[in-house]
Amino acid sequence: MDRECHYALVSQQLDNFTPKFQRQLLEQAQTYCAIFEQAIDDFAEPFHPLLQDLRHQYERATWRQSLDSIEQQSENCGAHIIPITSVDYPQQLKQIVGAPSLLYLRGNIENLHLPQIAVVGSRRMTRGGADNARAWSQYLAAGGFAITSGLALGVDGAAHRGALQAKGKTIAVMATGIDSIYPRSHLQLAEQIIDQGGTLITEFKPTTKPLATHFPSRNRIISGLSLGVLVVEAALRSGSLITARYALEQDREVFAIPGSIHNPQSRGCHHLIKQGAYLVERAEEIVEQLAGGLSALASNAGFSADKSQAEAAVPEPQLEADESQLLLSLGFDPKDMDSLVTEGLFSIADLSRLLVALEIKGLIESQNGFYQRLK
Repeated sequence: MDRECHYALVSQQLDNFTPKFQRQLLEQAQTYCAIFEQAIDDFAEPFHPLLQDLRHQYERATWRQSLDSIEQQSENCGAHIIPITSVDYPQQLKQIVGAPSLLYLRGNIENLHLPQIAVVGSRRMTRGGADNARAWSQYLAAGGFAITSGLALGVDGAAHRGALQAKGKTIAVMATGIDSIYPRSHLQLAEQIIDQGGTLITEFKPTTKPLATHFPSRNRIISGLSLGVLVVEAALRSGSLITARYALEQDREVFAIPGSIHNPQSRGCHHLIKQGAYLVERAEEIVEQLAGGLSALASNAGFSADKSQAEAAVPEPQLEADESQLLLSLGFDPKDMDSLVTEGLFSIADLSRLLVALEIKGLIESQNGFYQRLK
């Protein structure tokens, strides 16, 4: 471990050296090495007592056992440690208020410097939400964006999988230590992300458990890394709205996919749209809206918004004539079987067969005996 990373880790163990004071000192010192090695007289006089205290604490070495444990646990799981002063630290994230002093990372460091779109939403997603999260992430990943999300159940997992299916890059921001996958049911997904060239990151030291207070903190990193946040589906009390709020505070774009007024998992998106989020119906609209912000990143990241390439990753399903006819008769509000039979277009047997076919193709969803279009 180099000295800069060593001092950055030590700094997190010292009394009274809050993230606020670290940021203030780094504005002058530029590096953690300078904080501990540069002459104190080189700093503004108000900082002299703090610097003297920090150096006395360093000499007492009460931090050593904790530091040795972090280093060993990070090494055991193959994690890198990236201080905010490192060239590997993502510039997008460094710009936000309260940027984490350290990041722990497994996988591909280079992904942190790709143009990223956060795709977030409900843990209790509908079939339509799952399909949108996966298909939109496929499109955006195929076009060169890294898909950033929180490794949670529901929309997060679908977004990561969509990016992987497109052979693209995805970044999972964790609310635990880098050695602790949560939820455990996503352990295989996390390993697949790394195996396919993706990235796991967290601000929390190894062995940190998934405490409730860590998830909002994680959400600010998801939005901070990204050029924009896409909310696929969310209830009014969803954590995704917290991510969207952070995005607005960080001057990031917020996009929301509208849904049925009868779907409680769409109300969060509708609320965001009322508050000024972009209503998006096609993934291409996100690329168009972010085009201006991509110019600085394009040459370094190899970004390509090639529409034909992206669309090839999400082929349109082929429909029989009767499937197309039924799809046209279905609206985007729920209909039950009795209503469809009353219309007289198909028999009950044919309706049952066609509805199953359309659901398999991801064009409709059924909930509690009601059917509605997704596309």
